Amino acid sequence: IAMTPATFAQEPTEGAPLSQAAADVSLADFKWVNRVVVVFADSPLDPSFRSQMDLLAERPDVLTERDIVVITDTDPDTLSTVRKTLRPRGFALVVVDKDGTVMLRKPDPWDLRELSHAIDKTPLRQQEIQDIKDAARAEQ
Repeated sequence: IAMTPATFAQEPTEGAPLSQAAADVSLADFKWVNRVVVVFADSPLDPSFRSQMDLLAERPDVLTERDIVVITDTDPDTLSTVRKTLRPRGFALVVVDKDGTVMLRKPDPWDLRELSHAIDKTPLRQQEIQDIKDAARAEQ
C-alpha cells in the first residue's frame, strides 16, 4: 500500500503539519523555521512520486529531527506558487534550506539516508547540531 501525504499526520514541527499540498503554501512561509522537501509529479499516480512518499514515510522522526516539512504538488495544471518558483519538469525532489536557498534538486526518489546526509553536511544544520551539543553540556 502506497503512503499518501496523510500518512505524515503527526505532531507538527513549529506549527506546520509534516506534509502539505503546495496549493496551500508559499516557500516564504517556512523561511528560518523549516527545511522544505518538495515532491513534484505530473500525477499522484506517478511511480516515482509514490516511491518517494513511501521512502519519506518510513521514518518521520528523521524529518522531524531536521525540521523538515514535506510539500507535495502533483497537479501541473494548477500553477501553485511553489511550482512557479521551483519550475520542475515531471517528477522532481527539491530541498530548500531554512534560509530559502535551494540546496538540492533530484530527478529520482531519494531515501532518507541520502537526504539526511545531504542536509547534515550544510553549515546551517552543522550549527544546529553544535547548538544541541552545547545545550546538552550546559544541562550536565
